[in-house]
Amino acid sequence: MISTSDFKTGLTIRFEGAIFTIIDFQHVKPGKGAAFVRAKLKNIETGATIEKTFRSGEKMERAHIEKRAMQYLYSTGEDYIFMDTESYDQIILMKEDIGDGIRYLKENTVIDIMLYEERPIGVDLPNTIDLIVTETTPGVKGDTAAGGTKPATLETGYVVQVPFFVNEGDTLRIDTRSGQYVMRV
Repeated sequence: MISTSDFKTGLTIRFEGAIFTIIDFQHVKPGKGAAFVRAKLKNIETGATIEKTFRSGEKMERAHIEKRAMQYLYSTGEDYIFMDTESYDQIILMKEDIGDGIRYLKENTVIDIMLYEERPIGVDLPNTIDLIVTETTPGVKGDTAAGGTKPATLETGYVVQVPFFVNEGDTLRIDTRSGQYVMRV
């Protein structure tokens, strides 16, 4: 059990039957009345964000999340098969468990799978991932200085807006948090 005075950004707690990670928190001591903690929590399983106010010193259960490196092997419709890189055990994650991370998954990519009580609850993608452009309109000479963008399809099928100078076959670094182009590698 932990107290609200022990809150830290990134800490995982069990609250109202679900597992949340603390995104942001603030201890408030008003001039009149008892102190309290205002926290912004993200549900790990659904991705929903809520704001909650706790009494100062309130106790709750800490959730121990284990991260295990696993290699993405293949998908069969709604099922995504991953293999533990140490024990070679395979697990199946549903499309809902991965969320937006599906658009960055390519075969043989190693990512961290989050486990709670040995049950997979989601994926922890790296902040950036490198993907190859498979389709885009060719760049025209003179377009490199203009600040415009064009759509480009990546090897996973994800479409991202890129600068005019990007061509097919280029490797791009994509930010997995925002889904945007970062740079050409």
